[in-house]
Amino acid sequence: MTNPEQSAARQQRLLDAADKLEIMDLSATYMRGLDRLDGEIQATVFWPDAYLDYGIYEGNAEDFVAYCQNALANHDANQHMLGQIQIELDGDEAWGEVYYQAYHRYADDASDNRDLFIAGRYIDRYERRNEEWRISYRAELVDWVREGPAADAWFEGSDMIIGQRKPDDLLYDRARMRKTT
Repeated sequence: MTNPEQSAARQQRLLDAADKLEIMDLSATYMRGLDRLDGEIQATVFWPDAYLDYGIYEGNAEDFVAYCQNALANHDANQHMLGQIQIELDGDEAWGEVYYQAYHRYADDASDNRDLFIAGRYIDRYERRNEEWRISYRAELVDWVREGPAADAWFEGSDMIIGQRKPDDLLYDRARMRKTT
């Protein structure tokens, strides 16, 4: 049998876990916005007064989203993967370290496909306002990079479903996802 103190502690752990899940979902949503080239989705993770510090970009969230969407628009494909995520809660503020790996397919000046692979971490500060968590500060740290010629010519011409950008990606085709056998 649990006493009131144990029950209150258990309730707090559940609330903390819910907060951490909401915060972690911000990173997944951010990545979807990048990969699907969907700036509307990407913008939802930041408070309007958020500050972004990427070295190559420093400034507000609205301009940052436009910067990202423009930078990735000429790529053939992007895929961002999340690694371990550590969140430290402190009332209505939280701190995070988010590992990522980012794959970029682009054409070089000779129109040859190239692959750029970046691995690093986001260092974040989150704020809860009106019961909603969003990013209020994000810095990107790059830990390593690999770049080279594209190596998946076998995939071209296959019958595989190829990931695309908004609105052509299967993610946005709910009617197709309702198909049954």
